[in-house]
Amino acid sequence: MSDQNMISVIIPAKDEVVAIAPLIEEIGLVLKDQTFEVIVIDDGSTDGTGAKLDELAARCNWLIPLHNKVSAGQSAAIRKGVRVAHGALIVTLDGDGQNPPDQLPALLAPFLNSAPEVCALGLVQGQRLRRQDTLAKRLASRFANWLRGALLKDNVRDSGCGLKAFRREAYLDLPWFDHIHRFMPAMMLREGWRVETVDVTHRERHGGASKYNNLKRGLVGIPDLLGAAWLIMRKGPPRHGELQKISDNPSIRW
Repeated sequence: MSDQNMISVIIPAKDEVVAIAPLIEEIGLVLKDQTFEVIVIDDGSTDGTGAKLDELAARCNWLIPLHNKVSAGQSAAIRKGVRVAHGALIVTLDGDGQNPPDQLPALLAPFLNSAPEVCALGLVQGQRLRRQDTLAKRLASRFANWLRGALLKDNVRDSGCGLKAFRREAYLDLPWFDHIHRFMPAMMLREGWRVETVDVTHRERHGGASKYNNLKRGLVGIPDLLGAAWLIMRKGPPRHGELQKISDNPSIRW
């Protein structure tokens, strides 16, 4: 059973030995007044990321490192983290340090301020302002988001942003497929959950290397997009979001 008052921060990380320790320390400072845990999935790293995480976990009792011997990909890593998370509310961010942890309160605020209503808030999606990426990557991402929005009509301009906050139960409602982390707003809407967006900052990478180039992202993105559109077209009646009110129990924060 999930802890209704705990925040579970989930970070997929592959070969991020330079960025991971400062990132975890920042998260600890930002959430120091909250009940929280940080779950980092070392997704088949070969640069010492796994050893660094074990070293940090010996000092931080709120850090839970998980290790994949072979890389399973970002979506699978997030899914693994959600399955072991203790919190009812999940926050994700990338392991490269480009998602600033000081943006976490902005993601959490809509859940704190959300009044009970018929369509429950399932996801708060971050949308990056002034992205610190190459021009080619920004243009490719802009086109991909336009195409995704045209087909899926999720009203989100940056669904690939790693900064997300969502209900664990809402995530477990979603159909599973690889790269689902790029389509979560559309999939949440498919299941009847409400989606909000929050503008967040973005910063330069200070180590490691991007796991995708534009060609690789495009090759995997096209079938995923078509598959997501098919899932939306074939959806049945919503199972939860539109049919379930948020609990009125004042002891439950989310």
